[in-house]
Amino acid sequence: MLNRRDTFRIAAGAAASLSTANAAQSPEKLKRLYDRSLVIDALSFAHKWDDIEYEAVKKSGYAGIITSLSRRDLQTAIDELVTWKHRVEEYPDRYMFALEARDFERAKRDKKLAVMMNFQNASMLEGDVDNVDALHALGMRCFQLTYNTRNRLGDGCTERTNAGLSDFGVEVVERMNKTGVLVDLSHCGQQTTFDGIEFSKKPVAITHTMIEKLRPNHPRAKTDDQLKALADKGGVVGIAALGYFIGTEPGGETTIETYADHIDHAVRIAGIEHVALSTDFPVRGIASWATREDWYEPRLKSFKPSYDVKWPPYIPALDSPDRFRNLLTVLDRRGWKTGDLERLLGKNWMRLFKDVFGN
Repeated sequence: MLNRRDTFRIAAGAAASLSTANAAQSPEKLKRLYDRSLVIDALSFAHKWDDIEYEAVKKSGYAGIITSLSRRDLQTAIDELVTWKHRVEEYPDRYMFALEARDFERAKRDKKLAVMMNFQNASMLEGDVDNVDALHALGMRCFQLTYNTRNRLGDGCTERTNAGLSDFGVEVVERMNKTGVLVDLSHCGQQTTFDGIEFSKKPVAITHTMIEKLRPNHPRAKTDDQLKALADKGGVVGIAALGYFIGTEPGGETTIETYADHIDHAVRIAGIEHVALSTDFPVRGIASWATREDWYEPRLKSFKPSYDVKWPPYIPALDSPDRFRNLLTVLDRRGWKTGDLERLLGKNWMRLFKDVFGN
C-alpha cells in the first residue's frame, strides 16, 4: 500500500530519471512560466515597508508572502495586526490581507501582494488558548508553536532538552485546527516538530528551514524522518534561502546551486507535492541595508553558537528580488518539468492553505 508521499516520491524519481532527455527551456519560455505562476514566499518581511520595498515586490513577481510580526506579548501582537490593517487601508493598490487561500489568486490577478499574518512564536498568547480566536479575528492565520527556546507550548530548536509539546501545546494545536490557523513548526525542537505533526488534525507547515542531511548539526535543520512525517499528513516544507542556513560559506562556496540541492533533496524525501519556497528575509534582500554591526553582531549575542551565524548571510543570486527567476533557470537545467516548477513556486502552498482555511 502506497501513501500519498510515496506515490509522489516515486513519480519524482521517475521524472528525475528522464531529466537528461528534457531539453532546457529558452529564457523567454521560463520568463513566461514565471510570470503566469502564482509565486509565494512563505517567510518574508521588510526592513521598512517603504517605496523601495514595494519596488522590490513588483520586481519579484510575488503574489503573496507569509510575514513575521513582533510577538512579545498580546498587546504587541494586536498593535502589529492593527498596523497592517492601516497599511492596507493606506495602500489598497499595493497590499491586501491573506485571510483565505483565494486571496493569493486575487492578489495575482489585481497585481497586489497578499500578506498572511504570522507570528514566529506563541508568546503573544500569554498562556490563554482563547487568544488564538482573538488574534484570528484580527487577521492572524499562522504562527509557530515555539521559537528557539522553550515556551509554554513546548521546546524550541536550541533548547537543551527535547521534551516536545506540553499539554497546553496540544490544546493550542487543537484550537488552531478548529479556528483555522496554520500550525508552523519551523523553529520547533525535534520532538516538538514530531508532536505538532502528530497532534494536528490538519496538515501543518514548516515554512522556512533547510535539510539536515546537507547541513548537519544545525538546530534549525529538519531531518528526513521529519520531512516524511510532514508529507504523510499532507503538509508542506519551505526551503529558506539564507546563505548561512543552507551552507557553511555564504558568499563563497555556497551558491544558488546549494539552495537547489536542498530543494532536490526535500523533493526526493517528501515528494514534489510537499516542497515549496521561502526566504527568511525582506523581498529587497539583505545586502542593500544590513551591516555587520546591525545584523551580524547582534545575532552573535542572541543565538547560540550552534546557529553558526556567518557574515555575509546571503547568497548574491538569491538576495535580489528576481531570486526565484534565477532559481527557475537552475532547476530547469536540472530537468525539472513545468508542472513541478509551478507546484514549487506556489501551488503547493495554495493546496495547503485550502486544506487549512478553505477556498
